[in-house]
Amino acid sequence: MRATQSIAPKAPRSGAGGPVLSVQDLHVTFPSEAGPVQAVRGLSFELSAGETMAIVGESGSGKSVTSLAIMGLHPETAKITGSVTLHGQELLGRSDKDMSKIRGDGLAMIFQDPLSALTPVYTIGAQLVEAIQAHYDVSTAAATTRAVELLDLVGIPNPQQRVKSFPFEFSGGMRQRAMIAMAIANDPDVIIADEPTTALDVTIQAQVLEVLKRAQHETGAAVLMITHDLGVVAGMSDRVTVMYAGRPVEQGTVDDIFYRPRMPYTIGLLGTVPRLDQSADSALPTLEGSPPSVVNLPPGCPFVPRCPMAIEVCRTTEPELEPTTSIAHLAACHRVAEIDQGQLGHADIFPVPDLPASALERVPREKRETVLELTGFKRHYPLMKGAIYRRRVGTVYAVDGIDLEVKAGETLGLVGESGCGKSTTLLEVLNLVRPTEGRVVVLGKDTAKLTRAERKALRRDLQVVFQDPMASLDPRMPIFDIIAEPMGVHGFSKAEMEQRVQELLTMVGLEPSHASRYPAHFSGGQRQRIGIARALALKPKLLVLDEPVSALDVSIQAGVINLLQELQLELGLAYLFVAHDLAVIRHIATRVAVMYLGKLVEVGDVDHVYSHPAHPYTQALLSAIPLPDPNAERTRRRILLQGDLPSPADPPSGCKFRTRCPKFLTLGEADQAKCIHEVPVLVDVAAGADHQSACHFNEVVRVL
Repeated sequence: MRATQSIAPKAPRSGAGGPVLSVQDLHVTFPSEAGPVQAVRGLSFELSAGETMAIVGESGSGKSVTSLAIMGLHPETAKITGSVTLHGQELLGRSDKDMSKIRGDGLAMIFQDPLSALTPVYTIGAQLVEAIQAHYDVSTAAATTRAVELLDLVGIPNPQQRVKSFPFEFSGGMRQRAMIAMAIANDPDVIIADEPTTALDVTIQAQVLEVLKRAQHETGAAVLMITHDLGVVAGMSDRVTVMYAGRPVEQGTVDDIFYRPRMPYTIGLLGTVPRLDQSADSALPTLEGSPPSVVNLPPGCPFVPRCPMAIEVCRTTEPELEPTTSIAHLAACHRVAEIDQGQLGHADIFPVPDLPASALERVPREKRETVLELTGFKRHYPLMKGAIYRRRVGTVYAVDGIDLEVKAGETLGLVGESGCGKSTTLLEVLNLVRPTEGRVVVLGKDTAKLTRAERKALRRDLQVVFQDPMASLDPRMPIFDIIAEPMGVHGFSKAEMEQRVQELLTMVGLEPSHASRYPAHFSGGQRQRIGIARALALKPKLLVLDEPVSALDVSIQAGVINLLQELQLELGLAYLFVAHDLAVIRHIATRVAVMYLGKLVEVGDVDHVYSHPAHPYTQALLSAIPLPDPNAERTRRRILLQGDLPSPADPPSGCKFRTRCPKFLTLGEADQAKCIHEVPVLVDVAAGADHQSACHFNEVVRVL
């Protein structure tokens, strides 16, 4: 048996006292058939121990390329110049063998998708042990003990048993915690977190961010956070670097960037973020256009095509990153002085579009047509076991008795964690078939009684917009054929299709002359507009939208949300809008329904529910959403839920939320028994308000 070396915090390396990580004039270029791809162009920053810096920007700005360059994970074909030093020791130009000694020890990385980053055929414990033994000469028993300690530190329940689990046996949040445990296993000097919470539910995101803060506190590491979520930046970061087209365009403290931005791109990016704590009384500010290709960039500032403040010098000379009124606050813009003197904000630079008036707004809700009604709706699935001799061993209670109503011209937002039944509800509405129990009535027609011909006719009035625009559009078809396809199914003539496609492309803000192009020729936001045009082809009355903006950058997202609102007001459409982003729901929805484990726990007017949440689950959801406001983030009270959503195949008795409910823990024995044995029903929260909550002990708690 090997002698066991102590796994203790490392002694400071040479150069301690200065910056832990220093990046100077970093350039990363990739070869391509179209020409050199200048992914990163002249990035410089320094990170000190215990400090967190965020790199933000739209997709393609060079954020992730920067992190991989620091870690030495780019292919040999990449040309990397500049300097990257860790405690004064140069990292660029080192062999992969040398970098392997530093990766996981001096530098550690938390990847965006933990399921891809973890090896599926090894247990979590074996992978942690491997990471420890790669840098410490310790026995497997000692490394396993350390692995259990790490899993306990990051909040994995019952770590002695879970250390033997495989990645597929962990939930998404638990896998990301295991990734954080692996990153801090050897007490690294720098942790690079590349979109560590993007794929997680908001409640799990809050838990993971808390774990990351704890890990940083325990190790004293510097953290480089790469994210597109400006709320996460506001709550986690000390300093921020904003990147655009491969270059840093603004750098400063988190307060400088959020409260005193001096680059029009930063101002535009911050202005387009929907705010959870503000009601929607107008269209979202937008940042029109898309980032440029970083192949053969034209001279001048790359932001010129999207910048309302651009002047002639912007088109000929790219601005340098220079100090503003503070030496630590840098911005790359020829008009910084004017922005500073005028204290210009988003409304001064970027026009906010006006929304059209709607005739339905003047009609009281109770007098409008009901386009969708769910009554006692249940969808259960058999849980089967066996390969040859299949047998039923249980039931999955995907949706377990909900009542919903959508009126003409309104948007119902359906929110909740993954696995709560949102998508099942949406799919059952689209399928137009008999549910397990209850009724689904679409435009006055009971789906259980439809004939095949009636079902096909009804589909004209019920259309869907999918989450991923690239996956939902056939890459081999031009967009004319994509948009015209549903019209062909329903017997439109060629002339009618040509006229309608032209109308639809204009309606969603695209050029009719681009109808012959293929989906690959369009940006993500444009592809989603094509998906919306296809959904509108048959002039439906109800649109079902499944996370329609979650795959888009925040700047592109604002334009799509505004488009959906404009179309609703012009055409009188009703929306069933499924989303996990509660800030988007606040902006676009009229009413909101919160789901938990197949049941509705709170329903009502979106502003009243957000400002007066009565159910503990809604309160936890709202408090978990980070706000793009550093001061607000510093003073907010978080309600952190413990654990993950229970299995819908084995839901708790009584109140399904009781196993995670913070209020349940404060109740007396008799009240807890009520939660355990009695299923709560929706009751009015306030007299005269459109607001119901399903809790035995409803109590309004303001969390925004």
